[in-house]
Order: sequence, then C-alpha cells, then structure tokens
Amino acid sequence: MKHLQVYALLSILIFCTSCGQKQAKGKTIMINPKTKGVITSHGPKVITRNIIQDRKGNIWMAAFDGIFKYDGKSFTNITSKVSSARFFSIAEDRSGNFWFGSVGSGVYYYNGRSFRNFTTKDGLLNNGVGSIYEDKKGNIWFGVSGGVSRYDGESFQNYIIDGRTMKEDRTGRIFPNRRHYGVSSIIEDKTGKFWFATETNIFIYDGKTFTAFTHAEKPFMNTRSIIQDKKGSIWLGGADGLWRYDGSILTIFKQGFVGHIMEDKKGNIWTSSGRNSYQGWALSRYDAKSFSDKTPTVTTIANKQMTFGILEDDKGNIWFGDFDGVHRYDGKTITDFKNAAGKQ
Repeated sequence: MKHLQVYALLSILIFCTSCGQKQAKGKTIMINPKTKGVITSHGPKVITRNIIQDRKGNIWMAAFDGIFKYDGKSFTNITSKVSSARFFSIAEDRSGNFWFGSVGSGVYYYNGRSFRNFTTKDGLLNNGVGSIYEDKKGNIWFGVSGGVSRYDGESFQNYIIDGRTMKEDRTGRIFPNRRHYGVSSIIEDKTGKFWFATETNIFIYDGKTFTAFTHAEKPFMNTRSIIQDKKGSIWLGGADGLWRYDGSILTIFKQGFVGHIMEDKKGNIWTSSGRNSYQGWALSRYDAKSFSDKTPTVTTIANKQMTFGILEDDKGNIWFGDFDGVHRYDGKTITDFKNAAGKQ
C-alpha cells in the first residue's frame, strides 16, 4: 500500500511539473530543390527590419519579402520557397544555427539542412515574433505580442505582460490573436539580469522577480531598443527619446522618437530616430568623445522615411534597413541593393 502511495505521489509530481511546459516539436521542412533558397541579383525590396552578420562574415536580413543572405557578391532569398511570411527578426545562436521571427507565422529554425517552424501550437506565446535573443546559458528568448517565450531546446516557458506588470506563467496559456504589449528588444546585462523593452514599460528580470524600470516615477513608453555598451551602461530608445543609464544616473540625449540603437567599434552610438513613429527619420551618429557634454556631437548620415535595424560589419561599414530594402554606408557613400549593380 505504501508503495502505491509513493507511486501515486510521484505521478502527481511528474504531471504537475509538465503543466504549462508543452513539448515543442515544430513542423520540420527538409531542404530540397523545391525549398532551396533562390539566388537573386538584388537584396530585399521592401521593409527590412533587422540585419546581422554571421560568424562567417555573411550579412543576413529579415525583410517583409523574405530572409536574405549576402556573401559579398550575391544575395540569396533563403525562405522564398519555404514561407511567404513577412520576417521581422533574426539571430544566430552559438552553434551557428539561425532563428527567423515572423509577423504572424511564428519562428523558423534553420540549421542549413532543414527548417523547423514553431508556433502557438508548440507553446510559443504568440506568432508575432519581434525580437530574438540568446542568453548566456544558451536559451533562446522570443519577444512576442503579449510577452516573451523562452525556449530551452525542448519546451517553451512563457512570461506574460499584464498592463504595467510582467510575470511568469505556468498555465500554458497562449495569445493567438493578441496584438498589443509587444516586446521589441531583449538583452542580458553583465550582471545576468534581463531587460525587456515593451510598449507599456521596461522590465528587469533577475530570474525570480520582474521590476519596472522608470524615470521620475513614470514608465518608459513604447521602448523599441535596449543595448549595453562596452562600458556597461544601458542605452534605451523609444517614444521617450534616447537615454543612457550608467547604473546610478539616467541621462537623456535626445527628445523625440528613437527606434534603434547600435554601438560601433569606436564606441560611437548610432540611432534611427524621428519626430514621431512615422515622420522625419534620420540615421545619426553620436560621437563617443562628446558624451560628457550636455550637447553631444551628432552627425546625420541619412534622411529616410523610416529607418530600422542598424549593423556595423567586420569592415566598418554601416548597414541599415528602411521601407525599400537595405543600405550600406562605407563612411563616404550610401549604396542600396535594389538592383544588380547597386544604386548610389
């Protein structure tokens, strides 16, 4: 009888442990002539949201007409025969695999031999994936509408935004149709704390508790980008402007909307910003040597209708996306890739 009681107790514990931890299988798509990427004479031609460089030096772009890879000579649309989804985010993990976040079709995992598509059916909180981040332990975090999903290689654990708060969820809830409260940026700082940029607040997570990060007791609204610079300071960009937090002091460098932030090898800060979310956008560079001044030196590199993800490649070129594709700035000229030769 005692053995039966122990067995029953273990069964309950095993069942409860699995609650809310749905095994993530995903739909596997093998690469064959029907799904292999297509080499093109041009880069993306529509909205390009995110740009990265992989460990081999290739440039990858997440765009609304596919995931593009540029090897320095030609472009390949990696997903043209796999999915018609609009892609929003992209990341390379420590094993050299890629993760592509889409608008409404979940996330695609790509190892060079096959694709796997994860959606809410597999435990992802929402199918709109605006940001992707790999932490120090190798977990992959997805910023989605409604909160974030953490994938440990086997299952998803979800963290839900509830108005001005954020909390871990163990019920297995998903938000198939939730469009608000998106998480647009995720970082793990040097102390191991996570920062989440959302539409209603910035949240810091120490592994146990979520804390709202505010200014003058007010929430940061519609934050789009968070980075940590080489010195350890946190930079924030969004509807409330461009801010730097050095661990004790908050400094604002720009009023007005700031969409994306990037630090280059020299410590300069690059931003895409505008008068609001839709007007007067510019790609700008803040000189690192002037950050101690009340009015730092700012150089406008390009004026665009809207500017998205910013990347510095291993040669020092600056890449950025906008409404009609991707552009590269070599320090003197800006080149786009809407046709075979590139257009200056």
